[in-house]
Amino acid sequence: MAGRTEAVVGTVRRALGDEAAILVDANSCYTPAKAIEVGWMLEHHGVTHFEEPCPYWELDWTREVTQALELDVTGGEQDWDPRVWKTMIDTGVVDVVQPDVCYSGGFTRALRVASRAESAGLPCTPHSANHSLVLVFALHLLSAIGNPGPYVELSIEPDADYPWQVGMYEPRPEVVGGKVSVPDGPGWGVEISPEWLARSEHRVSQGY
Repeated sequence: MAGRTEAVVGTVRRALGDEAAILVDANSCYTPAKAIEVGWMLEHHGVTHFEEPCPYWELDWTREVTQALELDVTGGEQDWDPRVWKTMIDTGVVDVVQPDVCYSGGFTRALRVASRAESAGLPCTPHSANHSLVLVFALHLLSAIGNPGPYVELSIEPDADYPWQVGMYEPRPEVVGGKVSVPDGPGWGVEISPEWLARSEHRVSQGY
């Protein structure tokens, strides 16, 4: 829809005021030329974070956008191959790395991404776009690394849209004063609900 992006960003900035940090996710949808055009508009509105401006597998495209813009170009949520991460970090594809603990292959592999990024002077803001355990993992990752970004990606989608995650564990992280605390109990700091595990849609069938 022509003009929709510009209208939405401008409306949000006016509604929230100049002091609010605004982050934008393009979901891998632009060519470099269009991404740079949109990026200039975002910079005009004081947006500080531009996620996945180009198809995530087009590293050269994303690097071109990163080099053309002043705001942070970010990415990595869908990347898992250590060789790709090496290229992304070592050749300046993004300004901020966003590994997903589950997509990247686990906590240790996400730590390796964050460590390599730290050596390159890049912050790490993990991807955690739902209320499953990935949010808990991301909070622990942020507390364990030396280069945590200032944000936590916290889903606002209603549980009705994602019924599989309802009641998965307790306590569920809550926002207090604009911040989310790292669960501080044993292990991950949460307890998986036996009732959730017993629901039929979570059972694994064993067959041949």
